[in-house]
Amino acid sequence: MHKFLKIVWLGVLLLSTQLTFAQQSSITPSDTTKPTRVITTTGPVVVNETVNQVPAPKPTAERNELKYNLNESGSHFFKATFLNQAWLQFNQSNPGSTVIGVPKDNTLSIGLRRTRIQMFGQISDHVFLYFQFGMNNFNYLNGGFNQTGSSNRKIQAFFHDAVSEYIVWKNKDYLKIGGGLTIVNGLSRFSAPSVSSIMTMDVPVFAQATVDQTDEFSRKLSLYARGQVGHLDYRVVMSDPFPIQTNGAALPTYGPNSIFALKGHNKQFQGLFMWQFLDKETNQVPGYNTGTYLGARRIFNLEAGFITQKNAMVHLAAPGDTVYKNMNLWSVASFLDMPLNKAKGTAVNAYLGYFHTDYGKNYLRFNGALNPASDIAAAQRPGGLGGTQGNTFPMFGTGSVVYGQFGYLMKRDLFGAGNGTLMPYVQAQIANYQRVTSTLGVYNIGLNYLIKGHNGKLTLDYQNRPYYEPSSGTSQLSAGGRRGQLTLQYQVFI
Repeated sequence: MHKFLKIVWLGVLLLSTQLTFAQQSSITPSDTTKPTRVITTTGPVVVNETVNQVPAPKPTAERNELKYNLNESGSHFFKATFLNQAWLQFNQSNPGSTVIGVPKDNTLSIGLRRTRIQMFGQISDHVFLYFQFGMNNFNYLNGGFNQTGSSNRKIQAFFHDAVSEYIVWKNKDYLKIGGGLTIVNGLSRFSAPSVSSIMTMDVPVFAQATVDQTDEFSRKLSLYARGQVGHLDYRVVMSDPFPIQTNGAALPTYGPNSIFALKGHNKQFQGLFMWQFLDKETNQVPGYNTGTYLGARRIFNLEAGFITQKNAMVHLAAPGDTVYKNMNLWSVASFLDMPLNKAKGTAVNAYLGYFHTDYGKNYLRFNGALNPASDIAAAQRPGGLGGTQGNTFPMFGTGSVVYGQFGYLMKRDLFGAGNGTLMPYVQAQIANYQRVTSTLGVYNIGLNYLIKGHNGKLTLDYQNRPYYEPSSGTSQLSAGGRRGQLTLQYQVFI
Protein backbone atom coordinates (compact mmCIF):
# COMPACT_ATOMS: atom_id res chain seq x y z
CA MET A 1 0.00 0.00 0.00
CA HIS A 2 2.80 2.39 0.91
CA LYS A 3 4.47 1.64 -2.44
CA PHE A 4 1.15 2.25 -4.24
CA LEU A 5 0.67 5.66 -2.54
CA LYS A 6 4.17 6.68 -3.57
CA ILE A 7 3.36 5.83 -7.20
CA VAL A 8 0.07 7.82 -7.07
CA TRP A 9 1.83 10.79 -5.46
CA LEU A 10 4.53 10.71 -8.13
CA GLY A 11 1.89 10.66 -10.88
CA VAL A 12 0.04 13.65 -9.37
CA LEU A 13 3.32 15.54 -9.08
CA LEU A 14 4.18 14.87 -12.74
CA LEU A 15 0.68 15.90 -13.87
CA SER A 16 0.90 19.12 -11.88
CA THR A 17 4.26 19.88 -13.42
CA GLN A 18 2.84 19.33 -16.91
CA LEU A 19 -0.14 21.66 -16.25
CA THR A 20 2.11 24.39 -14.84
CA PHE A 21 4.42 24.13 -17.86
CA ALA A 22 1.47 24.25 -20.26
CA GLN A 23 0.11 27.40 -18.62
CA GLN A 24 3.51 29.07 -18.79
CA SER A 25 4.10 28.07 -22.41
CA SER A 26 0.68 29.48 -23.46
CA ILE A 27 2.07 33.00 -23.01
CA THR A 28 3.23 34.04 -26.45
CA PRO A 29 5.92 36.60 -27.27
CA SER A 30 3.14 39.13 -27.80
CA ASP A 31 1.93 38.71 -24.18
CA THR A 32 2.94 41.62 -21.96
CA THR A 33 2.89 42.45 -18.27
CA LYS A 34 1.07 45.70 -17.64
CA PRO A 35 -0.45 47.45 -14.65
CA THR A 36 -4.13 46.82 -13.98
CA ARG A 37 -6.18 49.13 -11.75
CA VAL A 38 -8.18 47.59 -8.92
CA ILE A 39 -10.82 49.95 -7.47
CA THR A 40 -11.24 49.95 -3.66
CA THR A 41 -13.10 52.17 -1.20
CA THR A 42 -9.94 54.00 -0.32
CA GLY A 43 -8.79 54.69 -3.89
CA PRO A 44 -7.04 53.00 -6.75
CA VAL A 45 -4.31 50.47 -6.06
CA VAL A 46 -1.99 49.37 -8.88
CA VAL A 47 -1.36 45.61 -9.03
CA ASN A 48 1.02 43.97 -11.52
CA GLU A 49 -0.70 41.11 -13.40
CA THR A 50 0.15 39.06 -16.46
CA VAL A 51 -2.49 39.77 -19.13
CA ASN A 52 -2.74 38.14 -22.57
CA GLN A 53 -2.69 40.88 -25.21
CA VAL A 54 -3.92 39.32 -28.48
CA PRO A 55 -3.31 41.73 -31.37
CA ALA A 56 -6.26 42.39 -33.66
CA PRO A 57 -5.95 40.33 -36.85
CA LYS A 58 -4.90 42.30 -39.88
CA PRO A 59 -7.38 42.25 -42.75
CA THR A 60 -6.17 39.98 -45.56
CA ALA A 61 -6.64 40.66 -49.25
CA GLU A 62 -9.26 38.43 -50.87
CA ARG A 63 -7.81 35.97 -53.34
CA ASN A 64 -9.45 35.11 -56.65
CA GLU A 65 -7.31 32.14 -57.58
CA LEU A 66 -6.31 28.68 -56.40
CA LYS A 67 -2.56 28.73 -56.89
CA TYR A 68 0.32 26.79 -55.32
CA ASN A 69 3.76 28.34 -55.64
CA LEU A 70 6.60 25.95 -56.42
CA ASN A 71 9.31 28.46 -55.51
CA GLU A 72 9.58 31.47 -53.21
CA SER A 73 9.14 34.08 -55.94
CA GLY A 74 6.01 32.43 -57.36
CA SER A 75 7.49 32.32 -60.88
CA HIS A 76 7.08 28.55 -60.76
CA PHE A 77 3.54 27.53 -59.80
CA PHE A 78 0.61 25.22 -60.40
CA LYS A 79 -2.95 26.50 -60.55
CA ALA A 80 -6.52 25.20 -60.81
CA THR A 81 -9.63 26.98 -62.08
CA PHE A 82 -13.30 25.99 -62.15
CA LEU A 83 -16.04 27.28 -64.45
CA ASN A 84 -19.78 26.64 -64.56
CA GLN A 85 -22.22 28.29 -67.00
CA ALA A 86 -25.85 27.38 -66.30
CA TRP A 87 -28.57 28.37 -68.81
CA LEU A 88 -32.30 28.88 -68.48
CA GLN A 89 -33.44 28.96 -72.09
CA PHE A 90 -36.77 29.82 -73.73
CA ASN A 91 -36.71 29.10 -77.47
CA GLN A 92 -39.14 29.52 -80.34
CA SER A 93 -38.28 26.41 -82.33
CA ASN A 94 -37.83 26.15 -86.08
CA PRO A 95 -40.96 24.82 -87.83
CA GLY A 96 -41.36 21.05 -87.63
CA SER A 97 -39.23 20.64 -84.48
CA THR A 98 -40.00 17.76 -82.15
CA VAL A 99 -38.94 16.97 -78.59
CA ILE A 100 -38.62 13.23 -78.00
CA GLY A 101 -41.19 12.46 -80.67
CA VAL A 102 -43.71 15.21 -79.80
CA PRO A 103 -44.05 18.34 -81.98
CA LYS A 104 -43.12 21.48 -80.05
CA ASP A 105 -43.35 25.10 -81.18
CA ASN A 106 -41.35 26.34 -78.20
CA THR A 107 -39.38 24.99 -75.27
CA LEU A 108 -38.26 26.04 -71.81
CA SER A 109 -35.13 24.17 -70.79
CA ILE A 110 -32.34 24.15 -68.24
CA GLY A 111 -28.81 23.17 -69.15
CA LEU A 112 -25.09 23.52 -68.64
CA ARG A 113 -23.47 25.33 -71.54
CA ARG A 114 -20.00 24.70 -70.18
CA THR A 115 -18.57 23.03 -67.08
CA ARG A 116 -14.78 23.04 -67.00
CA ILE A 117 -11.76 22.34 -64.79
CA GLN A 118 -8.37 23.75 -65.76
CA MET A 119 -5.05 22.72 -64.24
CA PHE A 120 -1.85 24.35 -65.44
CA GLY A 121 1.46 25.66 -64.29
CA GLN A 122 4.95 26.95 -64.95
CA ILE A 123 6.94 23.92 -63.80
CA SER A 124 10.35 25.47 -64.46
CA ASP A 125 11.80 28.44 -66.32
CA HIS A 126 11.30 26.56 -69.59
CA VAL A 127 8.42 24.12 -69.00
CA PHE A 128 4.68 24.83 -69.02
CA LEU A 129 1.91 22.24 -68.61
CA TYR A 130 -1.80 22.69 -69.33
CA PHE A 131 -4.87 20.47 -68.93
CA GLN A 132 -8.59 21.15 -69.30
CA PHE A 133 -11.38 18.70 -68.50
CA GLY A 134 -15.10 19.26 -68.77
CA MET A 135 -18.32 19.05 -70.76
CA ASN A 136 -20.50 21.20 -73.01
CA ASN A 137 -24.14 21.52 -74.06
CA PHE A 138 -25.54 19.25 -71.35
CA ASN A 139 -29.33 19.40 -71.15
CA TYR A 140 -32.21 16.93 -70.85
CA LEU A 141 -31.37 15.58 -74.31
CA ASN A 142 -27.77 14.91 -73.25
CA GLY A 143 -26.41 16.16 -76.54
CA GLY A 144 -27.49 13.29 -78.75
CA PHE A 145 -31.04 12.00 -78.35
CA ASN A 146 -33.05 11.43 -81.52
CA GLN A 147 -36.04 9.39 -82.56
CA THR A 148 -33.95 6.48 -83.81
CA GLY A 149 -31.69 6.10 -80.79
CA SER A 150 -30.49 7.51 -77.52
CA SER A 151 -27.39 8.83 -75.84
CA ASN A 152 -25.69 8.22 -72.52
CA ARG A 153 -25.99 11.11 -70.07
CA LYS A 154 -22.95 9.88 -68.12
CA ILE A 155 -20.25 10.20 -70.79
CA GLN A 156 -20.35 13.90 -71.62
CA ALA A 157 -17.12 15.00 -69.91
CA PHE A 158 -13.80 14.64 -71.72
CA PHE A 159 -10.31 16.15 -71.91
CA HIS A 160 -10.45 19.33 -73.95
CA ASP A 161 -6.74 20.14 -73.72
CA ALA A 162 -3.58 18.28 -72.78
CA VAL A 163 -0.57 20.40 -73.79
CA SER A 164 3.13 20.43 -73.02
CA GLU A 165 5.02 23.59 -73.93
CA TYR A 166 8.72 24.50 -74.04
CA ILE A 167 9.66 28.16 -73.50
CA VAL A 168 12.83 28.73 -75.51
CA TRP A 169 14.05 31.92 -73.79
CA LYS A 170 13.77 32.26 -70.02
CA ASN A 171 11.32 34.99 -68.95
CA LYS A 172 10.72 35.92 -72.58
CA ASP A 173 7.68 35.32 -74.78
CA TYR A 174 9.63 35.35 -78.06
CA LEU A 175 9.13 31.65 -78.87
CA LYS A 176 7.13 28.85 -77.25
CA ILE A 177 6.95 25.41 -78.83
CA GLY A 178 4.17 23.08 -77.79
CA GLY A 179 2.26 19.98 -78.70
CA GLY A 180 -0.69 17.83 -77.72
CA LEU A 181 -4.45 18.20 -77.78
CA THR A 182 -4.92 21.95 -77.97
CA ILE A 183 -7.14 24.85 -79.03
CA VAL A 184 -4.15 26.76 -80.44
CA ASN A 185 -5.78 27.63 -83.76
CA GLY A 186 -5.47 30.04 -86.63
CA LEU A 187 -8.20 32.06 -88.36
CA SER A 188 -9.20 34.51 -85.57
CA ARG A 189 -9.14 35.35 -81.86
CA PHE A 190 -12.60 33.78 -81.54
CA SER A 191 -11.29 30.50 -82.94
CA ALA A 192 -9.68 30.04 -79.51
CA PRO A 193 -11.77 32.11 -77.08
CA SER A 194 -11.31 32.25 -73.33
CA VAL A 195 -14.95 31.47 -72.56
CA SER A 196 -14.75 32.60 -68.92
CA SER A 197 -14.01 36.20 -69.98
CA ILE A 198 -16.17 36.71 -73.08
CA MET A 199 -18.31 39.86 -73.14
CA THR A 200 -21.30 38.36 -74.96
CA MET A 201 -23.21 35.45 -73.49
CA ASP A 202 -21.77 33.11 -76.11
CA VAL A 203 -18.95 33.16 -78.64
CA PRO A 204 -19.41 33.37 -82.44
CA VAL A 205 -19.10 29.61 -82.89
CA PHE A 206 -18.75 29.86 -86.69
CA ALA A 207 -15.17 31.08 -86.07
CA GLN A 208 -14.38 27.62 -84.63
CA ALA A 209 -14.54 26.50 -88.22
CA THR A 210 -14.35 22.70 -87.97
CA VAL A 211 -15.91 22.30 -84.53
CA ASP A 212 -16.90 18.68 -83.86
CA GLN A 213 -16.36 17.73 -87.50
CA THR A 214 -12.62 17.02 -87.73
CA ASP A 215 -11.70 18.22 -84.23
CA GLU A 216 -12.76 17.67 -80.62
CA PHE A 217 -14.82 20.73 -79.70
CA SER A 218 -12.35 22.91 -81.60
CA ARG A 219 -9.27 21.11 -80.23
CA LYS A 220 -6.87 19.21 -82.44
CA LEU A 221 -3.74 17.13 -82.03
CA SER A 222 -1.18 19.75 -83.03
CA LEU A 223 2.41 20.92 -83.02
CA TYR A 224 2.75 24.69 -82.81
CA ALA A 225 5.04 27.67 -82.32
CA ARG A 226 3.73 30.86 -80.76
CA GLY A 227 5.00 33.98 -79.06
CA GLN A 228 5.26 37.74 -78.93
CA VAL A 229 8.03 39.75 -80.56
CA GLY A 230 7.63 43.49 -80.09
CA HIS A 231 4.10 44.40 -81.14
CA LEU A 232 3.57 41.11 -83.00
CA ASP A 233 1.66 38.24 -81.41
CA TYR A 234 1.82 35.13 -83.59
CA ARG A 235 0.99 31.45 -83.70
CA VAL A 236 1.61 28.90 -86.49
CA VAL A 237 0.21 25.39 -86.23
CA MET A 238 0.39 22.02 -87.91
CA SER A 239 -2.61 19.90 -86.93
CA ASP A 240 -3.45 16.22 -87.40
CA PRO A 241 -7.25 16.42 -87.85
CA PHE A 242 -9.59 13.63 -86.79
CA PRO A 243 -11.52 11.74 -89.49
CA ILE A 244 -15.17 12.76 -89.57
CA GLN A 245 -16.07 9.10 -88.97
CA THR A 246 -15.14 9.54 -85.29
CA ASN A 247 -17.32 12.56 -84.45
CA GLY A 248 -20.20 10.45 -83.11
CA ALA A 249 -22.82 11.64 -85.63
CA ALA A 250 -24.33 9.98 -88.67
CA LEU A 251 -21.99 10.18 -91.66
CA PRO A 252 -22.84 12.68 -94.42
CA THR A 253 -23.59 11.25 -97.84
CA TYR A 254 -21.93 12.04 -101.16
CA GLY A 255 -23.86 14.42 -103.39
CA PRO A 256 -23.58 17.63 -105.40
CA ASN A 257 -22.92 19.67 -102.25
CA SER A 258 -19.59 19.59 -100.47
CA ILE A 259 -19.04 17.53 -97.29
CA PHE A 260 -15.94 16.67 -95.25
CA ALA A 261 -14.06 13.91 -97.07
CA LEU A 262 -14.68 10.32 -95.99
CA LYS A 263 -11.39 9.12 -97.53
CA GLY A 264 -7.83 10.32 -97.27
CA HIS A 265 -5.95 12.13 -94.53
CA ASN A 266 -3.91 15.33 -94.83
CA LYS A 267 -2.35 17.65 -92.28
CA GLN A 268 -3.98 20.99 -91.57
CA PHE A 269 -1.96 24.23 -91.42
CA GLN A 270 -3.06 27.32 -89.48
CA GLY A 271 -1.79 30.73 -88.50
CA LEU A 272 -2.89 33.83 -86.61
CA PHE A 273 -0.99 37.13 -86.48
CA MET A 274 -2.03 40.09 -84.30
CA TRP A 275 -0.38 43.51 -84.28
CA GLN A 276 -0.83 44.99 -80.80
CA PHE A 277 -0.69 48.78 -80.99
CA LEU A 278 -1.10 49.46 -77.25
CA ASP A 279 -0.79 47.05 -74.31
CA LYS A 280 0.29 43.48 -74.90
CA GLU A 281 -2.30 40.79 -74.28
CA THR A 282 -1.77 37.89 -71.90
CA ASN A 283 0.34 35.13 -73.42
CA GLN A 284 0.65 32.58 -70.64
CA VAL A 285 -2.00 29.90 -71.32
CA PRO A 286 -1.54 28.28 -74.76
CA GLY A 287 -3.91 29.62 -77.38
CA TYR A 288 -6.70 31.26 -75.42
CA ASN A 289 -7.70 34.86 -76.17
CA THR A 290 -9.34 37.05 -73.51
CA GLY A 291 -12.85 38.29 -74.30
CA THR A 292 -12.74 41.53 -72.31
CA TYR A 293 -10.34 42.87 -69.68
CA LEU A 294 -13.14 45.02 -68.19
CA GLY A 295 -11.04 48.15 -68.60
CA ALA A 296 -7.92 46.76 -66.93
CA ARG A 297 -5.83 47.10 -70.12
CA ARG A 298 -5.62 49.31 -73.22
CA ILE A 299 -5.94 46.91 -76.16
CA PHE A 300 -6.16 47.75 -79.84
CA ASN A 301 -5.21 44.98 -82.29
CA LEU A 302 -5.37 44.28 -85.98
CA GLU A 303 -5.35 40.57 -86.84
CA ALA A 304 -5.20 38.22 -89.81
CA GLY A 305 -5.48 34.44 -89.77
CA PHE A 306 -5.97 31.36 -91.93
CA ILE A 307 -6.72 27.61 -91.95
CA THR A 308 -5.94 25.40 -94.96
CA GLN A 309 -6.11 21.66 -95.60
CA LYS A 310 -5.53 19.75 -98.82
CA ASN A 311 -8.43 17.63 -100.13
CA ALA A 312 -10.42 18.16 -96.94
CA MET A 313 -13.75 18.42 -98.79
CA VAL A 314 -15.51 16.30 -101.42
CA HIS A 315 -18.58 16.45 -103.69
CA LEU A 316 -19.94 14.69 -106.78
CA ALA A 317 -19.74 16.70 -110.01
CA ALA A 318 -21.73 13.92 -111.67
CA PRO A 319 -22.67 10.36 -110.67
CA GLY A 320 -19.37 8.56 -110.12
CA ASP A 321 -17.32 11.75 -110.62
CA THR A 322 -15.81 12.46 -107.19
CA VAL A 323 -14.15 15.86 -106.82
CA TYR A 324 -11.86 16.67 -103.86
CA LYS A 325 -11.28 20.28 -102.86
CA ASN A 326 -8.99 22.07 -100.45
CA MET A 327 -10.48 23.83 -97.46
CA ASN A 328 -9.30 27.45 -97.40
CA LEU A 329 -10.43 29.87 -94.70
CA TRP A 330 -9.03 33.31 -93.84
CA SER A 331 -10.05 36.41 -91.93
CA VAL A 332 -9.04 39.97 -91.07
CA ALA A 333 -10.34 41.83 -88.02
CA SER A 334 -9.84 44.57 -85.46
CA PHE A 335 -10.30 44.32 -81.69
CA LEU A 336 -10.65 47.12 -79.13
CA ASP A 337 -10.91 46.79 -75.34
CA MET A 338 -10.28 50.13 -73.70
CA PRO A 339 -10.93 51.99 -70.43
CA LEU A 340 -12.82 55.26 -70.93
CA ASN A 341 -12.73 56.75 -67.43
CA LYS A 342 -10.43 54.96 -65.00
CA ALA A 343 -11.77 56.87 -62.00
CA LYS A 344 -15.32 55.70 -62.76
CA GLY A 345 -14.28 52.31 -64.16
CA THR A 346 -16.08 52.68 -67.48
CA ALA A 347 -14.78 50.86 -70.56
CA VAL A 348 -15.68 49.83 -74.10
CA ASN A 349 -15.28 46.56 -76.04
CA ALA A 350 -15.59 46.24 -79.84
CA TYR A 351 -14.73 43.70 -82.54
CA LEU A 352 -15.26 43.75 -86.31
CA GLY A 353 -14.10 40.99 -88.63
CA TYR A 354 -14.45 39.69 -92.17
CA PHE A 355 -14.25 35.91 -92.79
CA HIS A 356 -13.77 34.20 -96.15
CA THR A 357 -14.97 30.60 -95.74
CA ASP A 358 -14.32 28.17 -98.60
CA TYR A 359 -15.40 24.64 -97.64
CA GLY A 360 -15.99 23.59 -101.25
CA LYS A 361 -19.08 23.80 -103.47
CA ASN A 362 -22.28 24.75 -101.60
CA TYR A 363 -21.11 23.50 -98.19
CA LEU A 364 -23.62 24.34 -95.43
CA ARG A 365 -24.07 23.19 -91.86
CA PHE A 366 -26.71 24.14 -89.30
CA ASN A 367 -25.81 24.46 -85.64
CA GLY A 368 -27.29 25.83 -82.41
CA ALA A 369 -25.92 26.15 -78.88
CA LEU A 370 -27.52 23.84 -76.28
CA ASN A 371 -30.21 22.83 -78.79
CA PRO A 372 -33.45 22.05 -76.90
CA ALA A 373 -35.14 20.05 -79.70
CA SER A 374 -34.29 16.48 -80.66
CA ASP A 375 -35.44 16.17 -84.28
CA ILE A 376 -37.41 17.75 -87.12
CA ALA A 377 -40.20 16.35 -89.28
CA ALA A 378 -38.85 14.96 -92.56
CA ALA A 379 -41.14 17.21 -94.59
CA GLN A 380 -39.66 20.29 -92.89
CA ARG A 381 -35.98 19.55 -93.55
CA PRO A 382 -34.65 22.44 -95.67
CA GLY A 383 -32.80 21.01 -98.66
CA GLY A 384 -32.95 17.57 -97.05
CA LEU A 385 -30.45 18.68 -94.39
CA GLY A 386 -30.55 17.10 -90.94
CA GLY A 387 -29.88 18.85 -87.65
CA THR A 388 -32.09 21.83 -88.52
CA GLN A 389 -34.43 21.56 -85.52
CA GLY A 390 -34.78 23.73 -82.45
CA ASN A 391 -32.58 26.84 -82.36
CA THR A 392 -30.23 26.03 -85.25
CA PHE A 393 -29.40 28.21 -88.25
CA PRO A 394 -26.85 27.96 -91.11
CA MET A 395 -23.82 28.73 -88.98
CA PHE A 396 -21.09 27.36 -91.28
CA GLY A 397 -20.97 27.58 -95.05
CA THR A 398 -18.99 28.38 -98.17
CA GLY A 399 -19.15 32.13 -98.67
CA SER A 400 -18.32 35.07 -96.41
CA VAL A 401 -19.23 36.31 -92.94
CA VAL A 402 -19.04 39.70 -91.26
CA TYR A 403 -19.10 39.51 -87.47
CA GLY A 404 -19.21 42.41 -85.02
CA GLN A 405 -19.86 43.11 -81.36
CA PHE A 406 -19.95 46.20 -79.16
CA GLY A 407 -20.31 46.59 -75.39
CA TYR A 408 -20.14 49.36 -72.80
CA LEU A 409 -19.01 48.79 -69.22
CA MET A 410 -20.87 51.12 -66.85
CA LYS A 411 -19.29 52.78 -63.84
CA ARG A 412 -17.76 50.73 -61.06
CA ASP A 413 -20.07 49.81 -58.14
CA LEU A 414 -23.11 51.05 -60.04
CA PHE A 415 -25.39 49.63 -57.34
CA GLY A 416 -23.18 50.54 -54.39
CA ALA A 417 -19.87 49.26 -53.05
CA GLY A 418 -19.50 45.53 -53.62
CA ASN A 419 -22.79 45.22 -55.54
CA GLY A 420 -21.38 45.12 -59.05
CA THR A 421 -22.18 46.89 -62.29
CA LEU A 422 -23.72 46.38 -65.74
CA MET A 423 -22.34 45.83 -69.24
CA PRO A 424 -24.87 45.88 -72.11
CA TYR A 425 -23.84 44.63 -75.56
CA VAL A 426 -24.99 44.02 -79.12
CA GLN A 427 -23.76 41.29 -81.47
CA ALA A 428 -24.33 40.53 -85.17
CA GLN A 429 -23.37 37.74 -87.60
CA ILE A 430 -24.15 38.57 -91.24
CA ALA A 431 -23.34 35.94 -93.86
CA ASN A 432 -23.64 35.34 -97.58
CA TYR A 433 -23.44 31.61 -98.36
CA GLN A 434 -23.54 29.94 -101.79
CA ARG A 435 -26.41 27.71 -100.81
CA VAL A 436 -28.60 30.41 -99.20
CA THR A 437 -30.52 32.71 -101.55
CA SER A 438 -30.50 35.80 -99.30
CA THR A 439 -28.22 37.42 -96.74
CA LEU A 440 -28.35 35.64 -93.40
CA GLY A 441 -28.48 37.82 -90.29
CA VAL A 442 -28.33 36.62 -86.67
CA TYR A 443 -28.62 39.36 -84.04
CA ASN A 444 -28.16 39.36 -80.27
CA ILE A 445 -28.73 41.99 -77.63
CA GLY A 446 -27.77 41.33 -74.04
CA LEU A 447 -27.00 42.65 -70.59
CA ASN A 448 -24.31 41.45 -68.19
CA TYR A 449 -24.74 41.97 -64.46
CA LEU A 450 -21.15 41.73 -63.25
CA ILE A 451 -21.63 40.75 -59.62
CA LYS A 452 -17.91 40.16 -59.19
CA GLY A 453 -16.39 40.73 -62.61
CA HIS A 454 -16.16 37.49 -64.58
CA ASN A 455 -16.00 35.46 -61.36
CA GLY A 456 -19.73 35.85 -60.81
CA LYS A 457 -22.06 37.27 -63.45
CA LEU A 458 -25.61 37.03 -64.77
CA THR A 459 -26.27 37.51 -68.48
CA LEU A 460 -29.65 38.01 -70.12
CA ASP A 461 -29.50 37.56 -73.91
CA TYR A 462 -32.08 37.75 -76.69
CA GLN A 463 -31.25 36.24 -80.09
CA ASN A 464 -33.18 36.74 -83.33
CA ARG A 465 -32.38 34.33 -86.18
CA PRO A 466 -33.83 33.20 -89.53
CA TYR A 467 -35.30 29.78 -90.25
CA TYR A 468 -35.39 28.07 -93.65
CA GLU A 469 -37.96 26.12 -95.61
CA PRO A 470 -37.60 23.30 -98.16
CA SER A 471 -37.18 24.34 -101.77
CA SER A 472 -38.41 21.79 -104.29
CA GLY A 473 -36.18 20.98 -107.24
CA THR A 474 -33.16 22.91 -105.95
CA SER A 475 -30.54 22.65 -103.26
CA GLN A 476 -30.79 26.37 -102.52
CA LEU A 477 -32.40 27.46 -99.24
CA SER A 478 -34.76 30.38 -98.77
CA ALA A 479 -35.58 32.07 -95.48
CA GLY A 480 -39.11 31.38 -94.30
CA GLY A 481 -39.24 33.74 -91.35
CA ARG A 482 -37.55 34.46 -88.04
CA ARG A 483 -37.51 32.99 -84.55
CA GLY A 484 -36.31 34.24 -81.18
CA GLN A 485 -34.55 32.84 -78.13
CA LEU A 486 -34.27 34.33 -74.62
CA THR A 487 -31.53 32.96 -72.37
CA LEU A 488 -30.48 33.69 -68.80
CA GLN A 489 -26.96 32.56 -67.93
CA TYR A 490 -25.35 32.39 -64.49
CA GLN A 491 -21.58 32.08 -64.60
CA VAL A 492 -19.36 31.26 -61.64
CA PHE A 493 -15.61 31.13 -62.19
CA ILE A 494 -12.63 30.84 -59.89
